[in-house]
Amino acid sequence: MADAEKTVVKAIKGLLRRKKGVDAEFVLDADLYDDLELDSLEVAELSAVLEDDLGTDPYSEGETPRTVGEVVQFYDR
Repeated sequence: MADAEKTVVKAIKGLLRRKKGVDAEFVLDADLYDDLELDSLEVAELSAVLEDDLGTDPYSEGETPRTVGEVVQFYDR
């Protein structure tokens, strides 16, 4: 697993752990909203964490990824 993928997965797991109180497993095809049930505030928090950890994030660059994999792909360019 690439460093960016690890960082994205770790950030999402942290959000889900806080929201649901358990460690959640998910696939890269998981939809952030429909499957993982993140709301817009949680996605904004994800954006801030990714920018802190990786120096940029897809949302600040005008992209709106829907799946975990799309977020990871942003960093694989």
